[in-house]
Amino acid sequence: MKRFFKEDEELPKEKLAKPDFSKFGAGDQEDKPRKFPKADKDEAEEGDFKTVYRGRGKDEKPVYARVPKSEIEDRTERSSKKAYSAEAPEERPTYNLENLQKGKKGKDDEVFRLNKYISNSGICSRREADELIKKGEVMVNGEVVTEMGHKVLRSDKVTFRGKLIRPEKPVYILLNKPKDFITTTDDPMERKTVMQLIENACEERVFPVGRLDRNTTGLLLFTNDGELADKLSHPSNEVKKIYQVTLDKPLSHKHEEEILEGFTLEDGPVNVNDMQVLSKDRTILGLEIHLGRNRIVRRIFAHFGYDVIALDRVLYAGLDKKDLPRGRYRFLSEQEVIRLKFLNK
Repeated sequence: MKRFFKEDEELPKEKLAKPDFSKFGAGDQEDKPRKFPKADKDEAEEGDFKTVYRGRGKDEKPVYARVPKSEIEDRTERSSKKAYSAEAPEERPTYNLENLQKGKKGKDDEVFRLNKYISNSGICSRREADELIKKGEVMVNGEVVTEMGHKVLRSDKVTFRGKLIRPEKPVYILLNKPKDFITTTDDPMERKTVMQLIENACEERVFPVGRLDRNTTGLLLFTNDGELADKLSHPSNEVKKIYQVTLDKPLSHKHEEEILEGFTLEDGPVNVNDMQVLSKDRTILGLEIHLGRNRIVRRIFAHFGYDVIALDRVLYAGLDKKDLPRGRYRFLSEQEVIRLKFLNK
């Protein structure tokens, strides 16, 4: 596993290799709005201006300046909330993936399994589509279909709960998730969700592949390709994930050995693929793991008495954060999509 570090991290040259930023791009720097420090004396209001503290000069004497109130209010408002761009950094690509299917028929004669047709329409994954079919919520050409494996043509009329559905153009979006956003398509408590960060990306309905908890940052994939989402989520495919983990105290050598040797949690055995200590004080680690169980990284270290105070996913299924600042997203290239579709083949 290659090393990956934060930009501002100071590491001992004699013990650790030079950081490789080219692959992981792990130097996320969240833009912090400028804040006006509290003045050493009361601020004097003068009409539409305020006299505010600017710092100290070369003679160490306080320096003040008259600043328009409107400027102070604007900056205060910006500092009260983190603003992440909702605009795509590049034009959305068109994917030509038809050549991945052997023996492809004409557009209208193309045959789909019904659950795939539904997942390609952006409603849900294929497994969830099977449940909708079982419940009789899907009709084909005016008739309810409950048969698993039923096949339809692109030209067939498929409805879900009375609404006509059609396979959408595929969309693949990679987000560098910031903290304080939950991974869900909707939240009844009206908390911030990851969907708000990509709301201007496309008109198609996309959904996140897997989850990152509220305080975990890093790579999160969105798509309306239910087949690919199922593939990346299924444990048998052992999708590679690398995290940068920051602990509340140094990791002991004994616990490092026990984690690498493998151990068992209440929901089964845990096998870590690789782990490296990245900081001299042994609180920052790199962890490579294929497991996709709920909160698995935090639970691994909690089992040995550590709290994870920062967790960042820096690699997912071969995708990394290079040139992708925190809170921004980008569309996958066609080559990246093809690699994901042929993953583990």
